[in-house]
Amino acid sequence: MKNVLVLCTGNSARSILGEALINHLGTPRFQAYSAGSHPKGEVHPSALDVMARSGLRVGGFSSKSWDAFAGSDAPPIDIVITVCDNAAGEVCPVFPGRQIRAHWGIADPASAETPEEIKTAFDKAYAEMKARVEAFCALDIGAMDAAELQQALNAIGTMEGATEGV
Repeated sequence: MKNVLVLCTGNSARSILGEALINHLGTPRFQAYSAGSHPKGEVHPSALDVMARSGLRVGGFSSKSWDAFAGSDAPPIDIVITVCDNAAGEVCPVFPGRQIRAHWGIADPASAETPEEIKTAFDKAYAEMKARVEAFCALDIGAMDAAELQQALNAIGTMEGATEGV
């Protein structure tokens, strides 16, 4: 099993969607976690709403700092995926071991303002994340070396709907 850490700035929306989708679609091959460089401290209600409407588990998620994954008692992380433009340009903590890192930029749905815009933005972010996670879960990572996996993860990040990193 490979441990995947999905990073964003606030760890309230996109990284939570990534964690939920990888754990839903990637079990038993992957175990996903999420964290943020500046966590908001709570999961955005619209992230939980889109997950519930899509049939995903909504309990047990929390907005937490990436520091939780930098200590010696943290699970070993194999793959780190940033999902927001801000996180792509930030200095990541030093994790034990050698992780493969990739950026899958998705526009911030939490920046929407009206209820209709919020629902549309979260639906779009969910659909883009789901497409990337499905492509990720379809990879035969056991047959790939680190360079091939890195290349495949980078390609997933450039799928339609991807945003550029900072």
